[in-house]
Amino acid sequence: MTEPAGIVVLVSGSGTLLQALLDASLDPAYGVRVVAVGADRDDIEGLRRAERAGVETFVCRVRDFADRGAWDEALAGEIASRAPDFVVTAGFMKILGPATLAERTILNTHPALLPSFPGAHAVRDALAHGVKVTGTTAHLVDAGVDTGPILAQRAVEIRADDTEDSLHERIKVEERELLVDLVGRLGRDELPLPGR
Repeated sequence: MTEPAGIVVLVSGSGTLLQALLDASLDPAYGVRVVAVGADRDDIEGLRRAERAGVETFVCRVRDFADRGAWDEALAGEIASRAPDFVVTAGFMKILGPATLAERTILNTHPALLPSFPGAHAVRDALAHGVKVTGTTAHLVDAGVDTGPILAQRAVEIRADDTEDSLHERIKVEERELLVDLVGRLGRDELPLPGR
């Protein structure tokens, strides 16, 4: 059996997407292991999930640096020091800069069917616009906000009685499954990437 691909996962909150990846990586056939988890905030559940799983963690807070450029350089250095095969942003709520984006594949999921409803309020925006179907998108990260090449999508029907919370919970179920599947396929080299 070949060595599993190593990934760094970046989180900002509770880490439910991270937990799905940690659980999947317990199976040697999955082909991926989480080598480190980084965050832009300390004292969050995502970091505690990593620690409980015995995965190394690091925190890189924007406020600890003179400007966003210095933060970006520091984050890029933290990631590079772990030499991952690729990076997954799992609920990471910061826009990555050029140093972090350079020469590495970064995968993100978003709770909408991009290019519709990019940004931090995708579920609220979908409800406000009255669409009947939304979902989740896995895409590569580029310098824009949710503008990178789309790799896969899953649809979620919007119900008449949906609230932002109820809809987001149903999207998260699909988002976790989509992310676990895609990361595993990337790790096992079953999925060619644009420009790879």
